[in-house]
Amino acid sequence: MELANEKFMKEAIDLSKQNVDNGGGPFGAVIVRNGEIVARGVNRVTANNDPTAHAEVTAIREAAKVLNTFNLSDCEIYTSCEPCPMCLGAIYWARLGRIYYGNTKANAKAIGFDDSFIYEEIEKPIDKRKIPTKQLLPNEAIAAFNKWQNMVTKTEY
Repeated sequence: MELANEKFMKEAIDLSKQNVDNGGGPFGAVIVRNGEIVARGVNRVTANNDPTAHAEVTAIREAAKVLNTFNLSDCEIYTSCEPCPMCLGAIYWARLGRIYYGNTKANAKAIGFDDSFIYEEIEKPIDKRKIPTKQLLPNEAIAAFNKWQNMVTKTEY
């Protein structure tokens, strides 16, 4: 099993290097199901002008499309770097079964990809965060939640 894991990690690392050659960020990811790669992703933030287009997110989007499901619990992700907070959230929402990574967040920070401020912001009370945040119309907003909660035919996730 360890050799298979290394094979998939090498694929993610190769994608990250190729992406640098193609003008993208140094990040790559693959999603594996039953020993087969079902999706690949690279960082497309600057290429697509999409701040959410991290390698893990693009791979998750592709895997969900290919497998026609939002539940990737029978899959694993191999990523060239420890996932940032956004990607980690996406991995948990997709319910991936396991995460393998190459570089650490400290390695990423050393080359200018520093996510530590996001981890720090998450821990702060809302009124102490850098981006001003204010709740508006909570009584109106709750109507959609109530509607969802009472819906019989909803798809749980």
